[in-house]
Amino acid sequence: MAKIHVLLKKEELDGERLENKIVIVLDILFATSSIVAALAHGATQVIPARDGVAALAEAEKHPAGSYVLSGELNAETLEGFAHPTPLALLAENLVARTLIYSTTNGTVALGKARGAQHAYAASLQNGEAAVSQVTLRHPGSTVLIVCSGSADNFNLEDFYGAGYLVSLFRKTGRETNLEHEFSDAALAAEILHDSIDAETCLRQARVGRMMLARGLADEIRFAAQKNVYGIVPHLVDGRLRGLSEYQRTAASATE
Repeated sequence: MAKIHVLLKKEELDGERLENKIVIVLDILFATSSIVAALAHGATQVIPARDGVAALAEAEKHPAGSYVLSGELNAETLEGFAHPTPLALLAENLVARTLIYSTTNGTVALGKARGAQHAYAASLQNGEAAVSQVTLRHPGSTVLIVCSGSADNFNLEDFYGAGYLVSLFRKTGRETNLEHEFSDAALAAEILHDSIDAETCLRQARVGRMMLARGLADEIRFAAQKNVYGIVPHLVDGRLRGLSEYQRTAASATE
């Protein structure tokens, strides 16, 4: 029986034994949404850095022109870095380049997940692909869906994303006769997901309201799309690469 848990913020990973567990990291606004979109649009890999200093150190290892350096700290784009939201990154010509990426929460959460048996990045945009990959590759495993949150605080949009993944695990379980045991936090996230549509939830969340105030409604709308991409970022040796290059549709990404 597969066990599905939801952690409300990345700091909860510090108390978890991860050796035999599968971790799926969510940072809907915007780190994991950006990572998924970048790989789906031709980036060869994404290297998550814990902060801007680490990102700059990583950039020194790569030839000029072979990478895009992107990041923020406390929602402010780092000086000399590309803006880290999905649509802004897609304008940076990522094809055949490495994305070196640092954010306040999402890349930190991915760093904390390195001790897991396997770690993945997910968003609303690749939810079905992520759940399908985990179900096929790790049947019966304990899965931790990790909401990145913000500086030790709970974020509504990540919890909504977790609920979406829980709903997909439930659906996949019915289709494959694979039983799942859901934690109370997983059930609560699923109830939230089932009660409201994605864009409305993201716009009402604290981070969403902050993004709206900065004129980033298009970025929220982009991140609220479900199952646009079939690529699943897999964290290996500190680098995220896509397990599948299949892309369901990019129509909405290029509108």
